Amino acid sequence: METPPTITPEEETWELRLYVAGQTVKSVTALANLKSYCEQHLKGRYKLEVIDLLQHPQLAAGDQILAIPTLVRKVPAPIRKIIGDLSNQERVLVGLDIRVVESK
Repeated sequence: METPPTITPEEETWELRLYVAGQTVKSVTALANLKSYCEQHLKGRYKLEVIDLLQHPQLAAGDQILAIPTLVRKVPAPIRKIIGDLSNQERVLVGLDIRVVESK
């Protein structure tokens, strides 16, 4: 019996969930910032789900969302949350534990 291949963190698909409330400036900014960071640092290795709490308010309880916009990293574990418009790239990358590869 073969053991399944081990998935390294570099190969793992990141599951991110962004909670917003409609098309507010903060929500739109957070989404644009997040997409930019993901394309720079996780290209082809992430799934992004955007949940509008105006349309689905019941979904806030599952991830204990208290403020919006809030980004939740579901995978890789542990779950991490970042609140705000995600405009501070360094804070977002540190918060998500994305290691930036320094180019030489």
